[in-house]
Amino acid sequence: MPASTPKPPRIAVLADSDTRWKWGALTAGRIAPGPPMEAAPEGGTQAAPALSGFLLRGRATPTARQLAEVGVTADSLREVTAVEFLRAMAEESYDIVVLALVGGGVQAMLHGLKRVWEGRTARPVVVTGYVGVVYEKLADGLLLRHGADLVLANSRQDADRFRAVYEGVGADASAVTEGALPFLGGAPYEGEHDPYTVVFAAQPSVPDSRKDRTYLLNRLVRHARLHPEREVLLKLRSRPGEHTTHIEELPYQKLAQKADLPPNFRLVYGHMGEVLDRTDLLVTVSSTAALESLHRRIPTVVLTDLGVREVLGNHHFVGSGCLASWDQLDAGHLPVADEGWVSRQGVAADGSYETAFDGARERIAKLLAGDLPPLTPYYTPATAPGYLPGILARHHLGPDGSPLPGAPAQDKDPGPVRQIVRRAARGAYRHGVQRVAPVIRRMGEL
Repeated sequence: MPASTPKPPRIAVLADSDTRWKWGALTAGRIAPGPPMEAAPEGGTQAAPALSGFLLRGRATPTARQLAEVGVTADSLREVTAVEFLRAMAEESYDIVVLALVGGGVQAMLHGLKRVWEGRTARPVVVTGYVGVVYEKLADGLLLRHGADLVLANSRQDADRFRAVYEGVGADASAVTEGALPFLGGAPYEGEHDPYTVVFAAQPSVPDSRKDRTYLLNRLVRHARLHPEREVLLKLRSRPGEHTTHIEELPYQKLAQKADLPPNFRLVYGHMGEVLDRTDLLVTVSSTAALESLHRRIPTVVLTDLGVREVLGNHHFVGSGCLASWDQLDAGHLPVADEGWVSRQGVAADGSYETAFDGARERIAKLLAGDLPPLTPYYTPATAPGYLPGILARHHLGPDGSPLPGAPAQDKDPGPVRQIVRRAARGAYRHGVQRVAPVIRRMGEL
């Protein structure tokens, strides 16, 4: 007789951008209690988690195209305000809640969830973490995430850093749990393709100036001209008008319209994993795509042309063996990643990736087996009276986590007028970001 199928865990994921939806939804599948999908008991089946997706309404709410490109499906998916999400968490039953948000959003939801679950003897396990490399605002971002039952670290190095921050301020560090980036995978690199393919992974906000972005585009085009036998691809994150986790004021598409592009140069969209399937050399300033590439053992370059600087995020790759310039690449340089560095980053190129989330699954199963105490964020009205109220107010929550008067309606779907106003407001915001703001900055530089 086949083994019985356990009841699938119910998981809710709240995300505020396409990248965080990808991270949150994939993380949900990795951390669900029980053996991973690929290790189901012989003769039985491992029940897939029942996934409910919630997209937090805001400037970066993903479009249908972005969601399709991410390629992660859910049993249900709806757009909500923070107050609407909290109402759903009060009325619906879940085993795990994944908060895939910026730090301020996580903090607001922790206080809101603490209020809606007040008095309950059982509640979901709350999980949060980071989408990729943590290279800025380490203390700020971590303390805003404190209070979740699990704060996932993408590597052993990050886990050590996270615990040091929490312990340094006298906060409980037991929630820090080592894992890995949930979207690593794909076939290992087995040798050059025909044609040899160079991919530049663009980032929405790094670098942020027209001069630097134009420079990178020109160098990529120059590389294509110097190597006509190669295919050179500019991998883009979003189309003009769409927003991602970070604001993109100067899309490469617009800069490329004015350039004379050679026939072996193309702009591409699509799933990063599919692009990596045909990549022989991945080039970036500091994109998380570099870690995906290193996981597959694809030759990977982190550019030094604009300096090795914290503001660019490429300082994170010091010691990786991947730092190089376009001049070196034009001359045929091929980097070799440092194995020790790669191991510390959770890239798991040694084949250990399938066990990377075992600790998280075991911890969640243990938490679900008993009654959980109330959520206890580090920030409270007593410890951060000049900081916390503003964070909560941005999500229409008061100091105790309850909805403020006049918060968006939470008991009905938006009507036609509200939908039109929302689309107009979002369009005005994007116009301001992509058109007006750059003009104002240029005027300020005169």
